[in-house]
Amino acid sequence: MTRILLIEDNELNRDMLSRRLQKRGYEIVMAVDGETGVAMAQSEAPDLILMDMSLPGIDGWEATRILKSAPATRQIPIMALTAHALASDRDKALAVGCDEFDTKPIDLPRLLQKIATLVKRGQSA
Repeated sequence: MTRILLIEDNELNRDMLSRRLQKRGYEIVMAVDGETGVAMAQSEAPDLILMDMSLPGIDGWEATRILKSAPATRQIPIMALTAHALASDRDKALAVGCDEFDTKPIDLPRLLQKIATLVKRGQSA
């Protein structure tokens, strides 16, 4: 079973997205802030991280930098999730190390396709 670490501080977003992904057969582990997310990425070894970029404490930008600079976590694909939909936000997310970018509100079919692509890419790496 594919394990996804969902790092999201908004309880409604976390609940909605985790339930929808679990219904599709994904195992979901969750963190509510960047610091906990970084620790869980190291301890849980997920197949994919869905990273909210606007987090309390260590934000998603910095958490991604930390994860991509650490040998134990650098290979884990990270998808940025953000309400900021400008091209410059996508460019910034990719520049800090995110492997993919998606916007909120979540378009579930699009998100599921991106998840499948990243998981497949991660398994072949």
